[in-house]
Amino acid sequence: MSLKRFTGQVAIITGAASGIGQACAIRFAQEGAHITCLDFNEKANQATATECKNLGVEVLAQTCDVADAESLKSAVEATIAKWGRVDVLVTAAGIYSGSPLPEVPLKQWQRLIDVNLTGVFLSNQGVAEIMMKQKSGSIINISSMAGKTSFPASAEYSASKSGVIGLTRSVAMDLAPYGVTVNAVCPGNTLTDMVRNVAAEVGGRNGMTGEEWLQMRANDCPMKRLAEPWEIAGVVAFLASPDSRYITGQAIEVDGGLVMS
Repeated sequence: MSLKRFTGQVAIITGAASGIGQACAIRFAQEGAHITCLDFNEKANQATATECKNLGVEVLAQTCDVADAESLKSAVEATIAKWGRVDVLVTAAGIYSGSPLPEVPLKQWQRLIDVNLTGVFLSNQGVAEIMMKQKSGSIINISSMAGKTSFPASAEYSASKSGVIGLTRSVAMDLAPYGVTVNAVCPGNTLTDMVRNVAAEVGGRNGMTGEEWLQMRANDCPMKRLAEPWEIAGVVAFLASPDSRYITGQAIEVDGGLVMS
């Protein structure tokens, strides 16, 4: 990685233990940013933090449930205590559940909304005043193609990811006068542990193996393949870079043309 666009900056990454969040943490570390890794999976989160530290940057690993306001507040305060600023927030923490609508338990709905939507709200709120005082910063919220289209048996997931897009636009309006940009990235099916677990679950309901389901999803895409986490991280890094200073309030699809098709 030859680019060093974030040298000396501070990036908070939620969901840093795996998948897109992990890829984002590593990408920002490669480009010189100090990283706060947040995740509820302490062991995996620490592994990401170690990988970032090995790239020559300072790192803070905090065990955090983004749906818990006090847990998130403590993590942001620890970041400020260590570095005194926050330049980038990436909200990649997320979970998946999905059942046919009549079978969705209220607790299942509420937990997914708590993590995928309320967690994004709390994360954005937690850094907003810091960035407003700095008069600089970038927030990138990870939504999904499911925020722009829907599939059967995915009511709570699609609702949460559509909500992230609406929240992103509102926060972008609030923070624009302070020079802070706020955008959403909407990945298509990406080869993460979560998507592989979804493939096994949804494929099983339809008489398919997980690999068969993933291949079907790849065939649905004009590019005939699924995304790799680093491909999402590259777009996230662009949205935090000086090249994107006049982009805000957008929900950018990174899906190989799936929603378009």
